Amino acid sequence: MSLYYEAAAILSNTEKVGGSLKSRIYSKKDLKSSPANIYALVSETSKWSAVLKEVVERSGILRIERKLDPTLAILLVHDLLLARRGIAAPTKHALRVTVEKHKARLNAEFTKARLRREFVSLEAFRESVNSGEKSAPISATGSTNGTSNGTTNGATNGVTNGATKPKSDHRHPRWVRVNILRTTLQEQLNTTFMGFRQSSDIAEILSASGKDKVLHIDKHIPDLLALPSRFDLTKSRAYQEGLIIFQDKASCFPAYLLSLDESDSDMIDACAAPGNKTTHLAAFAARMKRKKPRIHAFERSAERSKTLVKMVKLAGAENKVKIWSSTDFLATKAADGEFESVTAILLDPSCSGSGIVGRDDEVPMILPRRQEPQVSTKSKKRKKSSKTALEANLPDPSHMENEKTLEEEEEALTERLTTLSSFQAQILDHAMRFPSARKIVYSTCSIYAQENEEVVMKALTSDIAKEQKWRLLRRSEQVLGLAKWETRGDKIACLAIMKERSEALKQDFGVEVLAGEQEKFANYIADNCIRCEKGTGEGTMGFFAAGFVRDFDDKRMCDNGVQIVEALGEDVVGKAKDNSIDRSGIEDQQEEEEWKGFSDDDVIVNAADEIDPPISHPEMSKIHESRLRNQSQKRWRWWGVGVGRKYRA
Repeated sequence: MSLYYEAAAILSNTEKVGGSLKSRIYSKKDLKSSPANIYALVSETSKWSAVLKEVVERSGILRIERKLDPTLAILLVHDLLLARRGIAAPTKHALRVTVEKHKARLNAEFTKARLRREFVSLEAFRESVNSGEKSAPISATGSTNGTSNGTTNGATNGVTNGATKPKSDHRHPRWVRVNILRTTLQEQLNTTFMGFRQSSDIAEILSASGKDKVLHIDKHIPDLLALPSRFDLTKSRAYQEGLIIFQDKASCFPAYLLSLDESDSDMIDACAAPGNKTTHLAAFAARMKRKKPRIHAFERSAERSKTLVKMVKLAGAENKVKIWSSTDFLATKAADGEFESVTAILLDPSCSGSGIVGRDDEVPMILPRRQEPQVSTKSKKRKKSSKTALEANLPDPSHMENEKTLEEEEEALTERLTTLSSFQAQILDHAMRFPSARKIVYSTCSIYAQENEEVVMKALTSDIAKEQKWRLLRRSEQVLGLAKWETRGDKIACLAIMKERSEALKQDFGVEVLAGEQEKFANYIADNCIRCEKGTGEGTMGFFAAGFVRDFDDKRMCDNGVQIVEALGEDVVGKAKDNSIDRSGIEDQQEEEEWKGFSDDDVIVNAADEIDPPISHPEMSKIHESRLRNQSQKRWRWWGVGVGRKYRA
C-alpha cells in the first residue's frame, strides 16, 4: 500500500521540491516502492484524471469516506477501474476495503462518463485517452473544459483542482534524431519508419493522434524527424540499440551552430550530461574526412557522469569522446597542453530550465473536489452572526497570504536568476580564455533574458573578449538552416539591458550613450541570437543560443587594443568589470529525455541533401573581408560597456 501513499506524497509536494515530476520521483532516495511503479501509476492516472474526477465526484465517495483525500482517492479508483490486477494492496487492507465497497457505484459512473463521450467500448475509450483525445471533463452544458497543471513556489506539482488556464493549442511533437554514428536517415525511413507517410507540414504532426503513422523531416536540422507526441517508440529496436535518439529540435541547435569544418580540431562540451548534445557533436565531427578530432566532455556531478558514460557508449561515440567524470569545467586550466588543440567549445550550463516542456506541460493530475458531508436539517438553529459591517468588508486573509506568497516567489526567482546569470557569464568568460578556441556556442533552456541576452552582452563587453578579439557570430555567418530560423533574440529585453548598462557607464566614466545608438546595439544583439518558444507551431521547447567567433587577424583595433565597430553595430566587443562568483549552491536542473539504446554499424554519411551544409570558416572570412572592402561608411565607434567615443578609420 506504500505505493499509493508515496505517489500521493510526491504529487502533494509539501516540501516544494523543484524539478519535473519524473525527476522528483527518481531522485527520492527513501522510497519503499519502485520509482518506475510510482511514475507509471502517476502517469497513467494523470491521463485518466479528467474522467476519474467526474467519477469520484459524482459517486460521492469523498463525502462518505472521510479518511480518503482527493489524491489518494483518484489513484485508488484508477487502479480499481482500469488496472489489470486492481488495487495493489492486500485484500483486507483498510483503504482497499474502503474503496471496493463503492465499486458498483464507481463502475456505473465510469460507464456514464464513457457514454457521455460517445464511446461504445472501454477499448475504444482507452485508445482515445492514450492518444490524448477526449479525456477532458464534460461540463453541465456538455462542453469539455481544458485544464493545465499548477505550480507552487516554482516547483511543478503536476496537480490542479479545476478551473485553470487552458492548454496550448499545440501539442509538443516527439522529436527523433537519427544517430548517424550507427545508421543513416534513409536506412531508418526504410526500416523503423516503414509505412509512415511523410508530411511537409509540421502542423499536421502537431495535430495528429498517437496512432497516426506520419512523420516530418525537419527543414532546419539534418537527420531530425518529428512524430506525433504520443507515438511510442521506446520498445522499438532502433531506440533500444541507439539508432535513434529522442532529442528536442531546439536542443539540436548548439552542435549545428558550431558549424564544424575541416579547419577544426578538438572540441569541448563543458556541461555534457546527459549526453545528447555531446553525441550530436560527435556525429558532426564524424563527417570530417581529414581529421579525427577528440571531444572533451566535462560533467561535475558524479551521478550525471554515469549517465553521460552510458549515453556516449550506447551512441557509439566512445572513440570520439573523452569523458571527464566528476570534473568541473571551471577548474580546468585553459593553457593546459591537454587543450592546446581545442578550437570549438559548446556551453550549455546550469539554468532555470524554464523552457523545458516537461517542467509545466506534463499531463496534469486533475483532482476531484473535496465534498462536505451532508448536514442534518434537524440541527439546532445557529445564533445570528455577530459580524459587524466592518468585519464583513475586511479582505479575506487567504487572499492576502496568496499575494504574499507570490511576492516571495518573485523575489526568490529574481535572486536565483541573478545567481545563475553571474555563473553563466563566468563560465563563458572561462571558455574565451582557451588559446586556440575560435568558436563558442552558448545555450540555455531558459526563457528569461537574464540568462540569455544579458549574459551575451556581459560577455561581449568583458575584458577577455576585448583582449582575445571575440565577437558575436552574425546571422549571415550562421549555418543556413539556423540563419533562416525566424525567431531571434528579445529586442525589448536587449534595449532594456543596454539602457541599464549605459546608465552605469555614464555614472562610472562620464560617457553618455545616445538613445539611437542604444537601439542599434540592441537590435544587433537580438538579430544574431536565436530563440525558440514552447507552445507554438514550431513544436520546440523554450531555448536560446548564441555563437561567438574569434577574429585572430582583425586589424580594426585602436593603438590601445580596444576594438572599434562599424557605425551600424557590426562587431561589438568591449570592456567590463570581472563577473566572478562563488559557484556553490547552483544546482543543475536541466533535463533531457533519456534514451536507452543504439546498432552495430558504424556508417558515416553526408548531410541530407535537403539541408544546406554549414558555412566553412574560410567562407566566413570571405564574407567578412568583402564587407570591409565595400564599406562606404567611414565612421567608427568604440564600444566599451556600451557605446562611446568616436573614431575615424
